[in-house]
Amino acid sequence: MKVSYLFLAKGFEEIEAITPVDVLRRAGMNLKTVSITDDRNVTGAHGVTIKADMLFSDGVFNSDEIEWLILPGGMPGAENLHNFNPLNELLQKHAANGGKIAAICASPAVVLSPLGILDGHEATCYPGFEKLCHKEVKMRDQRVVALDKIITANGPSSALHFSLAIVANSMGESVSQEVGSGMLFYSKSTNMFF
Repeated sequence: MKVSYLFLAKGFEEIEAITPVDVLRRAGMNLKTVSITDDRNVTGAHGVTIKADMLFSDGVFNSDEIEWLILPGGMPGAENLHNFNPLNELLQKHAANGGKIAAICASPAVVLSPLGILDGHEATCYPGFEKLCHKEVKMRDQRVVALDKIITANGPSSALHFSLAIVANSMGESVSQEVGSGMLFYSKSTNMFF
């Protein structure tokens, strides 16, 4: 089974990090949290500390074995991700190889757009950060923009939608609906997410 990685930098948005970890693991996906610092304990924007599964420096990121690279937002978390060159190199290589990347909140604008990863694609981000995106990015005012290889979302309230979109892409809509239903976020009777 391929591995997905979610990257943690000091000042990350906690909901946008914890939600994908929880949802993807509920769906049975192999997901590891990665600290880009020299400590597995990383503190978010609101003082919540998470112990990452691994350090970036300990990782051997083989493109053939990676499914998703996932970036939570938050400030200064997104800026810290952007300023970490080894992650930028990994993101560019993964995108060039047709790999899947997901980013939420400030990260689409602060991390992905400067790398050119969003150029020519539709995307969304935290309101007000659109101005940081290249003009080649087709910005949309939506909770989530789910493309085949890139999923972006606009902020904390969309973290569950974002996470379930990743599950739907990887495991199918029925698995996403089943996970959403178990979390009381999807209604089988109306066939709709809340």
